[in-house]
Amino acid sequence: MVKRIERDQSRFKQIVRGKIRQNLRKYVTHSEMIGRKGKDLVSIPVPYLDTPHFRYGDNNSGGVAQGDGEVGQGVGKGQPQPGEGGREAGSDPGGGHLMEVEISLDELAEIMGDELALPRIEPKGKANIVEEKTRYTGIRRSGPESLRHFKRTYKEALRRHIASNTYDGNDPKVVPIREDKRYRSWKTHLEPEANAVIVYMMDVSGSMADEQKEIVRTEAFWIDTWLKSQYDGVERRFIIHDAAAKQVDEETFYHTRESGGTRISAAYKVCADLLEKEFPPDQWNIYCFHFSDGDNWGEDNLTCLKLMRERLLPHVNLFCYGQVESPYGSGEFVRTLRDAFGKKQENLVLSEIADKDAIFDSIKTFLSKGK
Repeated sequence: MVKRIERDQSRFKQIVRGKIRQNLRKYVTHSEMIGRKGKDLVSIPVPYLDTPHFRYGDNNSGGVAQGDGEVGQGVGKGQPQPGEGGREAGSDPGGGHLMEVEISLDELAEIMGDELALPRIEPKGKANIVEEKTRYTGIRRSGPESLRHFKRTYKEALRRHIASNTYDGNDPKVVPIREDKRYRSWKTHLEPEANAVIVYMMDVSGSMADEQKEIVRTEAFWIDTWLKSQYDGVERRFIIHDAAAKQVDEETFYHTRESGGTRISAAYKVCADLLEKEFPPDQWNIYCFHFSDGDNWGEDNLTCLKLMRERLLPHVNLFCYGQVESPYGSGEFVRTLRDAFGKKQENLVLSEIADKDAIFDSIKTFLSKGK
């Protein structure tokens, strides 16, 4: 019986994962996912899954092969007769409900990697050093007493007492026997000991409105989810800029809006200084993501290209520039980068993000090289 329940639970999890895969593009483009994130789990609304079961009618209430009938008479209970109209209002809930399913961020990253066909990243630095990590993944019937799961053991013993009618509510003693004991099971994973830093840069000038920032926030969540699944440790840094640039915390990054002009080189200089000071490239895997509407002071483009060639691109695993479409931005900067580097710079990736629906494809563009 227990094995059948475990098999059914496994099957249910497969169905849930299938639903998440089927609707992944929808989840990626909706920022509500970020608000559902806990420390290690994320809560995802999936269409309600109703397990098949029999429905019993009232005894002696008529139906198929019961009593006399006439040609054309309905056989089901509650069938409306001609002229009677629809059903009366009721208090029962309707269909189409959603239910919350918790899934680990590692599982979510695995599903995203499969659906986007993302290659596994081969880190540099300490990637050659392999570390063994043990994770507790389930429950089993045997194991050392040090790994006995008290709660699960108690439940099994209580269930046995109730089933055998030996449980006394006035004297609630529950004594586990050997068959009741449950133990944590573990699995050993080989993981590379490698660290990564993600530097997010964003234009916060007046042309970048809240809608554009929400696109950046949503895309950054999925980028974080994937990169954290690939590395043992991930640091994140945030830089905002208009005509000037500075390093800030995450809250300030997504909620600051300025009205000044735009000098992208200011952000690139702060980023280069940060990496040289705190994250030497021989020890860290470095990922830079810059988001802007492409509006930049004309003469500043040359300074940006110089900083990228000399201080950024030679040292980073990946430099991604995402241009978020805005009614106020010129959209010129992505063309400047494309003309200057073309496809010859393998660790530079460019993406144009028209709206929320383009986030899914933009993530694939950024991460599909496996660097």
